[in-house]
Amino acid sequence: MTQSLTLPRPDDMHLHLRDGAMLQGILPETARDFARAIIMPNLVPPVVTAADAIAYRDRILAALPEGMAFEPLMTLYLTEATDPADVAAAHASGLVKAVKLYPAGATTNSHSGVSNFDKVRGVLEKMAEIGLPLCMHGEVTTPSVDIFDREAVFIDTVLDPIRRATPGLRVVMEHITTKQGVDYARAGGDDLAATITTHHLIINRNHILVGGIKPHYYCLPVAKREEHRLALRAAATSGEARFFLGTDSAPHIDALKEHACGCAGCFTATNTMPLLAHVFEEDGALEKLEAFASRNGAAFYRLPVNDAQLTLVKSATPTEWPEKIETGAGPVTVFDPGYPVFWRVQD
Repeated sequence: MTQSLTLPRPDDMHLHLRDGAMLQGILPETARDFARAIIMPNLVPPVVTAADAIAYRDRILAALPEGMAFEPLMTLYLTEATDPADVAAAHASGLVKAVKLYPAGATTNSHSGVSNFDKVRGVLEKMAEIGLPLCMHGEVTTPSVDIFDREAVFIDTVLDPIRRATPGLRVVMEHITTKQGVDYARAGGDDLAATITTHHLIINRNHILVGGIKPHYYCLPVAKREEHRLALRAAATSGEARFFLGTDSAPHIDALKEHACGCAGCFTATNTMPLLAHVFEEDGALEKLEAFASRNGAAFYRLPVNDAQLTLVKSATPTEWPEKIETGAGPVTVFDPGYPVFWRVQD
């Protein structure tokens, strides 16, 4: 028997589109299902100023295939030289919806990020004043801190002190991966929210390491123990307004993933919505998918819920999607959950 679920067209509140040939190749994979997305600014060079954001938005829209409707929600990359006035003007224009904080060296193209948080105090205070959200990649980069502990340490030593020092600052904890992240988000009040990725609901660290290293499951923050995955699933499927979808879909060509020092990132844009339907149904919370994918993120970013709708259909035969997306930059492997999925997006 066919089942279906119709919801407002979803938003991806954390997305990497890259640039050039990669952008042209992978943008349709998001625009097919999602109405809007918060676009990550970690290009080379990064999107630092309002002028950078305008130029990048224009390149995204130029790459959008005819007949597809998609709105890129632009962000600025926070550096120690970021000008508070430029940030405020970009926000006032309606162009920029958030500022992204990368601790220097935390992930792909993060080397221009922040090392001395005192140097961005003025920007954060201006953002608190105007209500502009700060999206935080929540990991410390101290070499002595174990990679599996870096999120929890970041919460205690960076995030909490910043929030205490900057009352009213609206913060999104990006791609949380731990029970500590879930607990902190829940206790943080109305100015704090958290995104959860598709892949962190499905894999734990065993998927990366058992039976040989699986480079297409390697991401940052790295997947953690099973207890953390279960905490993320409970949060995502709870319907709580502070948790919403941010796929962190991150395309890298296979040659750079299957490499002696492989890139971090899982590419989930192609199949996120069927995978989420599977997860939410498995956890007996299919009716909560609309809140997670279509409503909570829009509410936090003070955006209207999308008028257009998306319908998911479940059938008796497994859904198929491409193993790879061929781009002008090279092939990009689509995330494989490791089990059959019977949900698909209705054409």
